[in-house]
Amino acid sequence: MDLSNLSPAAGSVKNRKRIGRGPGSGTGKTAARGHKGQNARSGGGVKPGFEGGQMPLQRRLPKRGFTPLDRKVYALVNLRDLDTLEAGSVVDAEALIKAGLIKAAKDGVKILGDGELTKSLTVKAQKFSKSAVAKIEAAGGQIEEI
Repeated sequence: MDLSNLSPAAGSVKNRKRIGRGPGSGTGKTAARGHKGQNARSGGGVKPGFEGGQMPLQRRLPKRGFTPLDRKVYALVNLRDLDTLEAGSVVDAEALIKAGLIKAAKDGVKILGDGELTKSLTVKAQKFSKSAVAKIEAAGGQIEEI
């Protein structure tokens, strides 16, 4: 077997339908557009969501909520995740990304107090929960709020 005798699997490749190429093709004359009307015309058709003049769904449904422009989104990390890091290390956004605990720092990192911490770590982050602060200090670690 070589490149000269490769071919697609039988039935996997179909020829495209050639529209408007005479009566023998089965799609001649009106070219599969039906007879007359808006959709048979050149450039005809309706925009997505148009319901024939009826009030469209996107206008019938109420608008809800809004997105505040000044909202800060933090990457969240629990203490149980920090416990996987080696003792005595400095934990910041770069270290967390490198360890695969967060994908991106977003507007900063927030450390939450879920789980236990058995190692002494120096943790640098934008925000800490009260329980996280207590558990990090109880394990002999340090906190630096950036």
